[in-house]
Amino acid sequence: MKHFVSALALFALVPAVTAAKAPAAPQAMVSAADPRAAAAGITMLKAGGNAMDAIAATLLALTVVEPQSSGIGGGGFLVYQPVGSSTPATFDGREKAPASATDKLFLLPDGTPQPYREAIPGGRSVGVPGNVAMIKLAHDKYGKLPWAKLFEPAIALARGGYDITPRMASAIAERAKTLARTPDAAALFLHADLTPKTAGEHIVNERLAKTFEAIAANGPDAFYKGPVAAAVVAAVTLAPTNKSNMTMADMAAYRAKARAPVCGAYRSYRVCSMGPPSAGGIAVVAMLGQLEGFDMAKLGKDSPVAWHLFAESERLAFADRAAYGGDADFVEVPTAGLISPGYIKARGKLISATKAMAHAAPGTPPGAPVRHAPPSREIPATTDFAVADRAGNVASLTSTVEGAFGSSLVANGFVLNNELTDFDFAPEIAGEKVANRVQGGKRPRSSMSPAIVYDKAGKVVLVVGAAGGPTIPAQVAKAIVGVLDWHLNIQDAIALPLIFTNDDTLVLEKGTMLGAMEPALVAMGHKTVQYPLGLKANGIERIAGGWRGGADPRSEGVALGL
Repeated sequence: MKHFVSALALFALVPAVTAAKAPAAPQAMVSAADPRAAAAGITMLKAGGNAMDAIAATLLALTVVEPQSSGIGGGGFLVYQPVGSSTPATFDGREKAPASATDKLFLLPDGTPQPYREAIPGGRSVGVPGNVAMIKLAHDKYGKLPWAKLFEPAIALARGGYDITPRMASAIAERAKTLARTPDAAALFLHADLTPKTAGEHIVNERLAKTFEAIAANGPDAFYKGPVAAAVVAAVTLAPTNKSNMTMADMAAYRAKARAPVCGAYRSYRVCSMGPPSAGGIAVVAMLGQLEGFDMAKLGKDSPVAWHLFAESERLAFADRAAYGGDADFVEVPTAGLISPGYIKARGKLISATKAMAHAAPGTPPGAPVRHAPPSREIPATTDFAVADRAGNVASLTSTVEGAFGSSLVANGFVLNNELTDFDFAPEIAGEKVANRVQGGKRPRSSMSPAIVYDKAGKVVLVVGAAGGPTIPAQVAKAIVGVLDWHLNIQDAIALPLIFTNDDTLVLEKGTMLGAMEPALVAMGHKTVQYPLGLKANGIERIAGGWRGGADPRSEGVALGL
């Protein structure tokens, strides 16, 4: 169910009826990874709300029905384009390390990094969650409906219960051993004998409903102070593994921030996304700018050369991302240099149409300090959703708890993130401090890349974002190329397969047309491997008379119109 269907039908879980005549293009749209969350956004629009109200309600509903990927126990980035403004507003709700954290947080007593998979479960990986503060900051500026109204669909879902989807069931099975370590997580997602709950089983989350009611009535203070904050601190400091030093003061001190967007040109279009501490938006702008020197439209989506070029641009952008990305409140991030047209053009000239680079090294953008590139450690989870309202306001929000079920800890009914494992564990390489090292109060680097594309007149033509760890910038760039160069609709552009760069090896999405291209890619000098990728994107595009939505066929997502 990947195309436009009736929002009312989905909300009631009744199959949509096909009309004899094709309906007019929807005037408003919500695309999300779960139909019940998309319906929550539609409910806000039908109540007279705008895109800000809808995006917030969708996030809150996803806390209930997609706890393995997102929610108020995690963080996110929001890109919001209000009608009448030429530039989007971007909001940073990325999680923060406790004030006491040092660059030795993930080092063993002998000074070596803790094995990554061992660092994820438990309290030490949990950052102070940012989503509640972020949506309140953005809603205060752009929202239309009362704050408490945003919580109504999520409260109903939590109290009335919801059925486990196949994707969620798979995540529960994958994380069953770590979920079993604490009673709160086990009670929600496992049976009494600690076996995983399965698809179709019903979950009621009364504690989460009461948490929502408290935040709805009293604002973010009900989350960052008092009993809810105490539950978070208790969960992480008393965790059975990897205990944290987070305090109530860490919770109370959290602030979301309005940030400057990063924008760049692609052909006759302008693309804007999130700046630091996200490195994803910079990577999207860089990839597209590097590809501008090649005729992607003429090559087409079925050309191995087109995918080779895409992969090479990705390799260069990711090398820079790894070397320079970080929290600009703590380290010098040469953002202006990384997205400057001259630098991007010079990087693009390193790409050959016939031969792969032996190694994609970071460049030296204007104003850049000496840096080295550690390997990426992000894992595929997260969720993205997009909204367009009748007035023309649009929003894209990418939210995450990091890995599936984050830290595997639950507090007051919501899953706590493992976002601090997005920091680079080793604080130094070759004597130089790593930009993305752990520091107290710092936000880890992210790949999240919610993006808005404008035509030369400044009109929004596309809103797109993705989930899937370090694959996110490539998914977003691929969708943009698919729509703008290959003239696909947003649904088909999202459905395209993906090439992901893992250092100097290309990961080809297994079971797709890229498999047939592997010999040609190898002949151009690429090292390749085929592997299933955890991809999940959502988007909205402007069409004649309204909007069209797209949701990833790899997910359970939908696009609902109004």
